[in-house]
Amino acid sequence: MPRPTTVAIIGAGRVGTALGVLLERGGYHVVAASGRRPSYERIQRYLPFAKFVQPAEASKMAEVVILAVPDDLVAQGCAAMASEEAFREEQIVGHTSGSVSLEALDPAAEAGATVLSIHPLQTFPDVDAGIERLPGSPIAVSARTEQGFAAGEGLAQAVGGQPFRLPDEAKTLYHAAAVFCSNYLVVVEAVAEELLGLAGVDEPLEKMAPLARAAFEAAFEKGPTGALTGPAARGDVGTVVRTLDALTYRAPQTAAAYGVLALEAARLAARAGGLSPEGLARLEEALSKWT
Repeated sequence: MPRPTTVAIIGAGRVGTALGVLLERGGYHVVAASGRRPSYERIQRYLPFAKFVQPAEASKMAEVVILAVPDDLVAQGCAAMASEEAFREEQIVGHTSGSVSLEALDPAAEAGATVLSIHPLQTFPDVDAGIERLPGSPIAVSARTEQGFAAGEGLAQAVGGQPFRLPDEAKTLYHAAAVFCSNYLVVVEAVAEELLGLAGVDEPLEKMAPLARAAFEAAFEKGPTGALTGPAARGDVGTVVRTLDALTYRAPQTAAAYGVLALEAARLAARAGGLSPEGLARLEEALSKWT
């Protein structure tokens, strides 16, 4: 069976447009796209030969249909397209969500299409950054059949990614890991910036950058357990409690997060043998009022 070559991008945002550009470079032909006004402007700039039409019409023009819409709109969008007979047998229909199950694409599967998902383990602050970052990045592929996995892996390889198979039932855990790895890392740095500001430190981002970079690099060079430092990891109950008392007074919105992360740090240290069971128990007891 020849490889499908025509592609429709449903929801030409940052991810969808970057995928479209790289698929073009990888030998596919993006024939159609859909979305709102910003999507139209992206397509005009990055994929000028693609027709900008309604989702169902775009789907009917292509052998591969990629729904690159927000997570909560995948099932709704697929159902709406199916109601207009947008899908057919031997078509490949995928979405780009890291958390949404393939059940969201059931209307396409019922029409005979092969369904899958491809999720780049990467951030896309804008289209150009996505085009630059996606080659070489891991891409999770979920499918129900070997044919689906093969199709998803082919798409991932065409954009220069490194595909790996992810069971559909594991996607929620996978996505939670991605959020901790990326989004919550940013949130933690934002909290640190706020607290340094409350402490009267000028230009907090500039001053915290060397520490943040050193910790980040150590986590991947030594592994998280080897890189872990700090009062919770040492079982320094007094420092942890004093800090939580200060946060409760000066920045109460951060106290609960500090307590939860302190507990996780202590448990990580205990698993690695750096904190005794007794030390962990003392810290857990001290943290009970905050966690």
